[in-house]
Amino acid sequence: MPQNYVPIFLFAAVIGILIPAALLASKIVRARNSDPTKLASEPGITPSGNAREQRTARSYIFATMFVLFEAEAIFLFPWAVKFKSLGRFGLIEMLISLVVLVIGYIWIWRKGVLKWV
Repeated sequence: MPQNYVPIFLFAAVIGILIPAALLASKIVRARNSDPTKLASEPGITPSGNAREQRTARSYIFATMFVLFEAEAIFLFPWAVKFKSLGRFGLIEMLISLVVLVIGYIWIWRKGVLKWV
């Protein structure tokens, strides 16, 4: 029984050595001095205003929706590859999935999330 855990302990030991070694190597290799213009948020543009001001969440919602719709597109590819072997059941299953996707798209369109102005 304990011999089954030997690979796990070896892996943990290797990781325990590699992580500090990588951190030490990055500390040795990195640049010592940094240019203030390089550290600016937009090089060449002087920052103005307060960084704590409120922003609309529209861009975050838009990005989340992009990820969700992209994940749905990723699920379409394996279905398309195995379309013939899945038969009618696979077609109906994917049509239900696409109907849910279209309903979600219509819902966010009506909510006005896709408008930038």
